[in-house]
Amino acid sequence: MTQFIRVQAAEPLDALRIRVRFTNGEQREIDLTPYIATGPIFEPVRTNPAFFRSVVVDGGTLTWSNGADIDPDVLYYGGAPPWAQAPPHSEETPSAR
Repeated sequence: MTQFIRVQAAEPLDALRIRVRFTNGEQREIDLTPYIATGPIFEPVRTNPAFFRSVVVDGGTLTWSNGADIDPDVLYYGGAPPWAQAPPHSEETPSAR
């Protein structure tokens, strides 16, 4: 059975960096800048150092009290956040005439 890797603990550092320990025991220092660079929900996270440091781990995810969160898969696998990904290409089927 596949185990999902989630955030177990987080320690805010400086300059929008955070030390994260994952449920598989791996620990990393991650620059959150690319994940919080846009969007109004991340505005206080990126502009208010005290708010940035108020991060908590909830359900294996980094979260802030305003509802902002960062998917643990994005952090662990280093992918683009969902809002930055292109929508899936849907092929249109020609309608019957």
